[in-house]
Amino acid sequence: MSFTLSLLLAVFGALLLVAVLLDDIAARLRVPGILLVLLLGLLTNNDVDALPSGPSQLLSLEQADQISQLALVLVLFFGGLTSNWQEVRGVLRPALRLATLGSLLTAGLVTALVLLLGQLPITAVHPAFPVALFIGAMVCSTDASAVLVLLRPLAGHLPRRLIDLIECESAFNDPVAVVIAGVALVLATGHGVADPTTLLITGLRQFLLGGLLGFLGGSLAGQMLVHSPRLRHPALLAVVSLAVLMLLVGVTQLLGGSGILAAYVAGLVVGNTPGCDQGVLEQTHAGFAKMAELGLFLCLGLVVDPAHVVRDGLWVLVLFLVMQLARWLMVEAVLVRSEFRRADRLMITASGLRGAVPIALAIQAASSTAAWGREMPPLALGVVLLGLVLQGFSLVPLARRLGLASAG
Repeated sequence: MSFTLSLLLAVFGALLLVAVLLDDIAARLRVPGILLVLLLGLLTNNDVDALPSGPSQLLSLEQADQISQLALVLVLFFGGLTSNWQEVRGVLRPALRLATLGSLLTAGLVTALVLLLGQLPITAVHPAFPVALFIGAMVCSTDASAVLVLLRPLAGHLPRRLIDLIECESAFNDPVAVVIAGVALVLATGHGVADPTTLLITGLRQFLLGGLLGFLGGSLAGQMLVHSPRLRHPALLAVVSLAVLMLLVGVTQLLGGSGILAAYVAGLVVGNTPGCDQGVLEQTHAGFAKMAELGLFLCLGLVVDPAHVVRDGLWVLVLFLVMQLARWLMVEAVLVRSEFRRADRLMITASGLRGAVPIALAIQAASSTAAWGREMPPLALGVVLLGLVLQGFSLVPLARRLGLASAG
């Protein structure tokens, strides 16, 4: 075994172990594990060129991008796997509106506001449409897991429909963000010149092919697991499900579809297939998803220089405020005629924390040929951290102030 491989195994094994311990400590403190793991990555020096015969960096942007894309596949597959149609049926329609139309509205509003801010005389930076669209896509998805951790002190005292809606929206809006971001990168790598018709066809192809192949792959995988009892053994189940997932994502990407969307849809179909042992599947993939999530947060922390986050602090704050405004307008527009009251809508607005998807998309942009790509990771990291600290820890007081904590 080479010195470089031995060094990487030792360092990343230690980092992953510390990340697991920090995630456990965060659970006891009732704070999202992402907060401590991101800080661990930031505090770890990625430059190791002082070591003899070793690599210059622990992790390059290209390596981080490959890891983050794989991690996102595992996280979204698990998210689909754990989405139970029967449990969320009561909030399925408003959740789908929030996740699809709402995500498009959020991305559009953020894009418009970023472009508008860039036209102000006091603004030194004037972002073009592709970068504004990518920023809108990057921040239009939500992370329910962080919200539920922060709301744990009120467990059992919040309306069940409200919690179900927050979880369901988060599960469904991630693929939408990925597809919009992909379109923005296509625009950017084409030097800002792209036929609108071609661009629309590219986006539709990614979405439709990803959804269709995910449904077909998930259906075939579900039937295979139902009618082959030997494959349901826990040892084989992990291998078979991962092999199917790898095959599905690879084929979908080669055909021009969104492999990440296919992974989510496949997980959704397999998890809701009658006769499929959902409990064993969830138990098998829970470890994969947790490792992927921790690895994703570590990747961003390693490839981002803390000084760049401080340098972009003003833009991070502005983007955070723009996000809040866009989400409030979106929630009010999408749920205005629903049965959710004004207090519910305000809580849904405040629960739009960001997590794994913005991180993965930011790393993808940084490793692309887009001239502005390397500016995305500090923005994503700053927005995620600011949301967890400022927005996240205000959720419990807000729920009590709105009179929601006494319900349920």
